[in-house]
Parts: sequence; C-alpha cells; structure tokens
Amino acid sequence: MRILFVGNSFTSRNNLPGLIAAMAAERGIAVGHKLISAGGASLRQHLNAGKARAELATGNYDTVVLQEQSTLPLKNPARMHENIRDFHTAITEVGAQTVLYMTWSRKNQPQAPFTAAYATIAAELGATLVPAGLIWEHFQAAHPTPSLHDADDSHPALAGSYLTACVFLITLLHEDPSQLDLPVKGLSEETAAVLRRAAWTISELIAGV
Repeated sequence: MRILFVGNSFTSRNNLPGLIAAMAAERGIAVGHKLISAGGASLRQHLNAGKARAELATGNYDTVVLQEQSTLPLKNPARMHENIRDFHTAITEVGAQTVLYMTWSRKNQPQAPFTAAYATIAAELGATLVPAGLIWEHFQAAHPTPSLHDADDSHPALAGSYLTACVFLITLLHEDPSQLDLPVKGLSEETAAVLRRAAWTISELIAGV
C-alpha cells in the first residue's frame, strides 16, 4: 500500500504515518508513505497551495488520507464537505482511494459533531472512514488513563497517536493489533498493550451497532 497523507499536526505529531507503517510491517505488510502537512492547515489551503495536487499527479499512491483542520468539522461542516468533495475528485481522477481520518474533539468536549461531519461525507462519497475520534470517545469513557490528549487538550499525546495508528491498521488493513509486539519509546509495554486491545475491542463494538 502506498499512502499519501494530507493534513496538519494532528497527522504529523508523533509521526503517525511512521507508527502505522511500523505496525503494518509487524504484520508483514509493506506500507510506503509520504506526508504533506502544514500547521493548522485546512484541506482547502492544501488544495490552493498545489503541492498535494502535484503529488497526486505523480500516480505514486493508491490511497490518500485526508485530515481536515481540527475545528472545521464543528464550526463549518458544509465547508469541510466542500473541501473533501474537491479533493475526492482529484483523488479519483488518478485512480486512488479516498480515506477520511476522523479526528477528535477538544478534551471534555462533545465528539458527536465531528463524528457526524466525517460520517456524512464518507457515506456520500463512498470513502473509507477511519473513526479515530469515535474510538477515542469510547476509550476515554472507560479509561481515565492514559491521557490521549497532549497538555494543550487538543493535539494527540503519544498514547493518542498510538491508539489512532491501531485504528488505521484495523480499518485500512483489516488487521487485529491486539497481539502486536511493537515497543514504542515513551510508552510502557503495558500501556501500549491496553491501547492495542482497546482499539480492537471498541472497533468490533461500534461495527456491530
């Protein structure tokens, strides 16, 4: 799988693409990846900048992961949907698959608007939805620790990025991360195991809803 990630610090923080690739490698799956990221950028800004379009035109990718600016799904879902539609057109023109990376709410804020904004446009376009924010919501309801948010209550802590990488492994590669043996500097083996098991259990739970 060759993945182009387009987003901002919610993708670049803690090297999320690298975490996903490392987990896939543990399952014997090669994942090549490139990240186009700009601090606080929306997908519209990425479209206007042209770098993502140029990278798409190379034809080097079969999968494109889109991460919208972190508050736009709450503040203006209609604009978010417009941005994703335009990106999706460019992605399908080169024969690649659109994947939407659902992010999370600020700490102790409702997740429902983010879930609805991403789920609605994914259903409209037939895009693959990676429900990271929804998994975060369920995890936090059952586990007071570790904290998934960083100190700013917005960005992902390493535990949050690790959990998100597990959700990508499940959604994109249909692999169970719970039995992976993948140490990560900064996370205890026990904490990493809790996150892997929770990602799989919650994914199974919400799939059955």
